[in-house]
Amino acid sequence: MLSDENARPKISLIGRAIKYLSNREYSQFELRKKLLPYASSEEELDAVIAKLLDKGYLSNERFTQSFISSKSSKFGIRKLTHVLQQHQLAPEMLKVELGKLKESEFQRCYEVWEKKFGMLTNEPNELAKQIRFLASRGFPQEVIMGIVRGKHPN
Repeated sequence: MLSDENARPKISLIGRAIKYLSNREYSQFELRKKLLPYASSEEELDAVIAKLLDKGYLSNERFTQSFISSKSSKFGIRKLTHVLQQHQLAPEMLKVELGKLKESEFQRCYEVWEKKFGMLTNEPNELAKQIRFLASRGFPQEVIMGIVRGKHPN
């Protein structure tokens, strides 16, 4: 049994938030959800979030850019949009940030397909498997069909 002398000091809510933010970017929604069990009241949580925003430690825009940067090589715009919408981010910001990916969608889809499959097939079961896989990654149907029919990025 631990004595009071060996007990760890309780981390303040802002200290806990900064600890989380030092590891990676969080959206306001995500950080609020993560801190809620440790807050004594909604007002305390609101004050901490406001302070983090004011100091520039917390930014939905930075979170969005970081998330897109880390996940765009594996997922299509549809999947990224779906996940980011769950963070309750501003639709205008999502439209701008995800719009930057439109021109690379075919190239990114091709790279995902090439890494997983690498060769075209005429076998209906294998073709369906490739289509399902790319669709589950959030790539648009027209891009997927171009790739499985042998179209290469320019």
